[in-house]
Amino acid sequence: MPARPLASGTVSFGLVSIPVKLFAAGESKAAVSFNLLHGKCKTRLKQQYVCRTCNEEIVPRDQMVKGYEFAKEQYVAFTEEELKAMAEESQRAIEIAEFVPAAAVDPIYFDGAYYLGPDKGGEKAYHLLLKAMQQTGRSALAKWAARGKQYLVLIRPTPAGLVMQQLLYADEVRSMSEVPVGDAEVKEPELKLAIQLVEQIASEAFRPGAYEDEVKKRMLDAIQRKVEGQEITAAPERPKAQIIDLMEALKASLAGKAAAARGDAPAEEERRPAKRVESKAGRGPQRAVAGGKKG
Repeated sequence: MPARPLASGTVSFGLVSIPVKLFAAGESKAAVSFNLLHGKCKTRLKQQYVCRTCNEEIVPRDQMVKGYEFAKEQYVAFTEEELKAMAEESQRAIEIAEFVPAAAVDPIYFDGAYYLGPDKGGEKAYHLLLKAMQQTGRSALAKWAARGKQYLVLIRPTPAGLVMQQLLYADEVRSMSEVPVGDAEVKEPELKLAIQLVEQIASEAFRPGAYEDEVKKRMLDAIQRKVEGQEITAAPERPKAQIIDLMEALKASLAGKAAAARGDAPAEEERRPAKRVESKAGRGPQRAVAGGKKG
């Protein structure tokens, strides 16, 4: 069944305009959610808004207005007409500002994505832009106004067509410098073993079909059992993480992966008890956290 377009627009750069249609790139799979019920009769509870100033009076929807808190507990109210006047007017134009190398935009800026397909009469210009971007290895940064907001988007080529990637603005992305990562010395033998472990479970392609939401699947199974009148029992507790020697953890991980590939029993290193070693630098114990079978 062909996908249905969400909207139409025009990709423009210079004097070139390409009519396009926007299609959803993903299909949201809602998480398992639960409603609040009255424990006595199992009826779903209704949400209501109350006003603390007016003696907890329940406020109906037609008496609600939107307001902005400019100081603590101080608000300025806006009518729907004022909010519409402030909002960015939606436009069909997707205006390309510049072309950048395909790898120039860090994926941390990526937000939602849309597929772009040519609208009637735009097929040739669409494929011309696609091939030009493919051969130059560049993507396009553009501005797009929709739903009362102006968006920064990245139009990038794929083997099949163009994708419009919605981006976060710079002030919407936190700097990694805000995250404390500490400092630690990495020794050459440790690095070699870590690289071996990476290469051992490396793949040359992303296979999204190999993964699924196991937690959601488990919850839906449990809900079905509950609907059928069965009791839900707690899952067995997972083995707790152990403090072990880093080199031993790497060796045990490599041995365990190799044994699994051969179908052998767990390697001897995996059956050894965890060790705790003291740092030579006098900074306390060096720790590596491994869950389950140590890697």
